Amino acid sequence: MKVVCLIENTSKNDQIASEHGLSLYIEINQHKILFDMGQSDLFLQNAQKLGVELKNVDIAVLSHGHYDHGGGLGAFLDTNTKAKIYVSSRSFEPHYNGEKKYIGLDDELMKNNRLLFTYDDVNIDKGITLHHCNNEKRAFDLGSFGLNTVKNGQMVPDDFHHEQYLLLEENGRRILISGCSHKGILNIVQWFTPDVVVGGFHFSKLPLDDTLVDYAQYLNKFPVDYYTCHCTGEKQYDFMKKYMNKLFYLSAGESINI
Repeated sequence: MKVVCLIENTSKNDQIASEHGLSLYIEINQHKILFDMGQSDLFLQNAQKLGVELKNVDIAVLSHGHYDHGGGLGAFLDTNTKAKIYVSSRSFEPHYNGEKKYIGLDDELMKNNRLLFTYDDVNIDKGITLHHCNNEKRAFDLGSFGLNTVKNGQMVPDDFHHEQYLLLEENGRRILISGCSHKGILNIVQWFTPDVVVGGFHFSKLPLDDTLVDYAQYLNKFPVDYYTCHCTGEKQYDFMKKYMNKLFYLSAGESINI
């Protein structure tokens, strides 16, 4: 299985653009998967430079309803004419950072008939499943980090029920792809017990203190290879790396073979 990072907050290649966001291209068995689309069409430009033909993608997944993961959805729909896009039924709810900054999706895209709205776990194909985990117990609760949604006309903390996770199973290994892990990476690893995790941890606003040490040491207890990025935070990654022997950073333009 191959994973190519098309968009991420950082790039180590002058020819590859970066932006605050995430987009991953995945090849597994006969399938070509696009997981998230960044906040613009930059992922398309990077894909072309990396030799990734997005017209051949047959499965697309939007991890959750934030602009930095779904802002490029319209550009993908214009480029690729065949893939169905799996989107949580709650992704198009209004999402805000604080009370004024809208960070949701373009409502007009909701009308596109290529969007498949998910309400629960979905079996896409052998070894390819989507999971919401909304009924799972969250042993660790870090709050909403100031991220909100609107219910009954009132601004309330986001419960992240619009977030879903892609589980890939190949050769007896379980590879979990997560956009931002808003429900808590500590919980998610406990729920899935994967062999590999690829995605953001949403730690970028956390101070570099003993609590983050505890989180790193907890994650390190699991026999997991972690390829993290985006909302984990570069400083937080460098800090946690001292306590985790299988933690790696994935920048735009980089690829991994799992």
